[in-house]
Amino acid sequence: MLTKQFTTGRIRKAEYDPASRQLDLHWDNKTIVAYKHVPEEVFRRLCSAPNPTTYWEDRIAEEYPKGRPMNPGTTSGGKSLGDLFGAADE
Repeated sequence: MLTKQFTTGRIRKAEYDPASRQLDLHWDNKTIVAYKHVPEEVFRRLCSAPNPTTYWEDRIAEEYPKGRPMNPGTTSGGKSLGDLFGAADE
């Protein structure tokens, strides 16, 4: 898993899984938006962009299908519903 922290802008963290080609974006409002089928080069360019939010708007938001976050609930610091009630097999 590749991770990049951002200190400015609305995106706070990007997590990328090269095996599944999934990109999870953690936002300043504590939400996580996941995108599937994202090439690793797109993740690298996001990480090096002068303004990652603008890069996301221009190159990611409408280009790739959304998915489920890899680790939902990890940014809030609280337990997820799966932690509290037991996760069902998918």
